[in-house]
Amino acid sequence: MPETYWHSTPLIRASLALHLLAFAALVIGRTHWPWILALVVADHLLVVGVGLWPRSRWLGPNWTALPAAAAARKEIALTIDDGPDPLVTPQVLSVLERYGCRATFFCIGNEAARHPDLCRDIVRRGHAVENHSQRHSHGFSLLGPRRLMRELQDAQDTLTRISGQGPLFFRAPAGVRNMFLEPVLARLGLRLASWSARGFDTRVRDAERVKHSLLRGVRPGAILLLHDGHAARTAQGTPVILEALPAVLEAAAAAGLRAVTLREALA
Repeated sequence: MPETYWHSTPLIRASLALHLLAFAALVIGRTHWPWILALVVADHLLVVGVGLWPRSRWLGPNWTALPAAAAARKEIALTIDDGPDPLVTPQVLSVLERYGCRATFFCIGNEAARHPDLCRDIVRRGHAVENHSQRHSHGFSLLGPRRLMRELQDAQDTLTRISGQGPLFFRAPAGVRNMFLEPVLARLGLRLASWSARGFDTRVRDAERVKHSLLRGVRPGAILLLHDGHAARTAQGTPVILEALPAVLEAAAAAGLRAVTLREALA
């Protein structure tokens, strides 16, 4: 993907300005240093807090819904994270084929490398493979610029080599990030995507609760989040996504909505 220009957000500019003013104030006179330190700490807490809010746009552009043109076409996007999984993903693909729907799979690079044929099958069936990092580290939001670049570039290389399809979108592990991510995305030509509705189907084992959460978000322009990797299991041992997905697809069809990939919505 071609590199794009990074535009800092008002929050980032304000944060940088505050640090410069704090430094200047300390150089000129040290009498107010406790107040200055308190302001800088408060700024850091705000920036960290915004990074922990997956749907925030304060650190940079973020797809929390499809573009207006896609919503006007009554499109929605099903996004499926953390795979490919050798047990769950083939069943998810079968459900999608049965309903004639397309989805976006945010794949982990290492998992794609373990199951390359499955990753290729996703694309062969008309779905999209996008970047969900190479290792899906729990400390992703703590990485600096160089390690973020390596993590995303490794995933880009892995997924492109295996699937033959260069990712256009990125989703951060657990949706959390920091102020260094957006410049890296710009250099790689990637768009950050979060979601408009989710069912917490990696933790909630009650398929009815997951269905209820997702069905409330089925509307034009929605981006729905489910998981094939790390999927929670019902009391009967069934991956929750396999219980919830048919209900979501039926509700979308009843509402006249068409499930498309994120790259189709972009086009």
